[in-house]
Amino acid sequence: MTEKQLSELLQDMTLTEKVEQLVQLNGDFYGGGDFLTGPAAAFHLTDNKAYRLGSILGSDGAARLTKLQDKFMKEQPHHIPALFMADVIHGYKTAFPVPIAMGAGFDPELARETAEAAAKEASAAGIHVTFSPMADLARDSRWGRCMESFGEDSFLNSCMTAATVKGFQGENCKDKGRVASCFKHFAAYGAVQSGRDYNVAELSEKTLFEDYLPSYEAAVDAGAEMAMTAFNTLDRIPCSMHKKLLRNVLRDKMGFEGVLISDYNAIGETIIHGAAEDSRDAAEKAINSGVDIDMMSDCYLDNLEELVTSGEVPESLIDEAVMRVLRLKNKLGLFEAPYKDASEEDEKRLCCCREHMELSRRAAEECIVMLKNNGILPLRAKKAAVIGSLCESRDIVGSWAIFADSSKTVTLRAALEELCPDVEFEFIPQDNPDEKALAAAKKSDAVILALGEDQLGTGESRSCTDISLPEEQKRLFEKIYGVNKNVIALLFGGRPLAIPELAEKAAAILELWLPGTAGCLAAADILSGKVSPSGRLSMSFPYCSGQLPISYSAFNTGRPKDNRVKEFIPFLSNYMDAPNIPLYPFGYGLSYTSFEYSPVALDSDTLTSDSRITASVRVKNTGDRTGKEVVQLYIRDVKGSVVRPLRELKGFKKITLSPGEEQTVSFEITEDMLRFYDINMNFTAEKGSFILYIGGDSTAESSAEFRLV
Repeated sequence: MTEKQLSELLQDMTLTEKVEQLVQLNGDFYGGGDFLTGPAAAFHLTDNKAYRLGSILGSDGAARLTKLQDKFMKEQPHHIPALFMADVIHGYKTAFPVPIAMGAGFDPELARETAEAAAKEASAAGIHVTFSPMADLARDSRWGRCMESFGEDSFLNSCMTAATVKGFQGENCKDKGRVASCFKHFAAYGAVQSGRDYNVAELSEKTLFEDYLPSYEAAVDAGAEMAMTAFNTLDRIPCSMHKKLLRNVLRDKMGFEGVLISDYNAIGETIIHGAAEDSRDAAEKAINSGVDIDMMSDCYLDNLEELVTSGEVPESLIDEAVMRVLRLKNKLGLFEAPYKDASEEDEKRLCCCREHMELSRRAAEECIVMLKNNGILPLRAKKAAVIGSLCESRDIVGSWAIFADSSKTVTLRAALEELCPDVEFEFIPQDNPDEKALAAAKKSDAVILALGEDQLGTGESRSCTDISLPEEQKRLFEKIYGVNKNVIALLFGGRPLAIPELAEKAAAILELWLPGTAGCLAAADILSGKVSPSGRLSMSFPYCSGQLPISYSAFNTGRPKDNRVKEFIPFLSNYMDAPNIPLYPFGYGLSYTSFEYSPVALDSDTLTSDSRITASVRVKNTGDRTGKEVVQLYIRDVKGSVVRPLRELKGFKKITLSPGEEQTVSFEITEDMLRFYDINMNFTAEKGSFILYIGGDSTAESSAEFRLV
């Protein structure tokens, strides 16, 4: 339809019809299962009114959604098709590694590929919109939803977020195999206090704009068609009624023109927050703030029409919101093809197809991080015990892989038996260190312990105060270590864990994350040595829970401690019972080979607003195996009108080198890379000295200095 035709359609709609386009219910109202959690308000729907609403969430399947679309178009007076939305976070039937793992891959192109594959499967199943990517910055692993974030760094988050949006949408979300992308949760949901889900967020304006907002803006710049509000308050205002945030920042400053939807009952929850008197008040504040669609509350459904007829809300606001919804339906091509790509035949052909299973495996290979290796890996043992309840679990793909085909999930046991035929394995799928487990460990050359969290231990509403290993797993490790020192720890989970006991004693540690449908095949490839690990941490691993939140891009204090000194020093900024630094820093990861960096070379030591500096290093593979290295660029602004981070990631390149091979890796430095919010909240670069670091993680020491003049 043309814009003129959309305008004519809008003008011909009654106010009741318009309001109905701004309400979304879940699949339970249509005879389907509700995969979601959270409170639902009491709805009173009669005369098939549910089939006149603008969209539904949480339902899938080409056959089901085709029938639903027929019903929607029959009941809707203007035969307007419905939007079908769902949480396709990191895969549909084929699950890819959870987003925090994808962040550890440091490979935006890989993120684009996995999103593209997920879109093909989801669109064939009749889904039009995915509630992904989650652009929230996460620096506190007590927060269960770390698994949905790309990590602790705003630059990495921005790169991965933009790539994911493009993977879902392509050049045009109307194209076959594409879905519209809805980024979330706007804004600063990852900054909830104490890591407790749905909690408040208290941030300075500079921290919000400099650290938390860039990844959302990257989604806007990538063309995301939708955005979702956050549950939390910001500046003590619930985000779903935060007019300054939604209209001034998201729409005016960032230029977002798409559809804005609340999270599940988030508008209704403003009453519980104490920021709205009742559902009528909540509806008025949310629509005035620019929220187009009310997901799973009765606020809009029961109150918007009356608010307009009473003159409290101008109908032009309703028209503005409805027009955005109609435009999205038009962009998806639903007026001409209301089922879009829904096809039972394509659904069967694409879901968990060989190509997508291979991609799931390849993605996990890039994302698994080796944290420690004393030489025991690659595995050369003839006999190995594999112990831990997770070694046979299929609950390792992620709690938000709600549509994933669990029958296709490859267990660790199945992967090891298939890919390591020369090793005699004994599998004991339990966390209890009983006589059976100890006997198996004693007679083995090596012991593989499957530790960490399954997909029910991390995710939404899965916050915790202690992110160390469960006590039973700690006992298991200590007992097994007591009879066999060759312990290889495999960590599953969706967040960094505090594992000082493993760091001290284990022979090797591999962070597998929640690796997806075929992820354990990748784990077996790495254990066997077929693949060299190349993942790098997207979030710092803390020494203990008490360090949280933690990030490499911290600020100096007036009394900084030299982190090379382990002892407690009075009257400096340090702990009496723990180090300041994390156990494993952001960007860290080991390989089966080694890499040597030359000193950093700059082609100039001065930079102007219209010039650029090229920074280069020579990276050499000094080992005897081909391997991948993530070359990382960090910059420190030595002095500013406000204090500046000790260093910030500004670039990265993942390269592959064969034994003895060298490669020059270069980064261009421009003035816009140095900009920040100054003392007057101007986004600018200030003249002065800068230190540039290039290396294999956020503690890189090879550096050079330059000046902005």
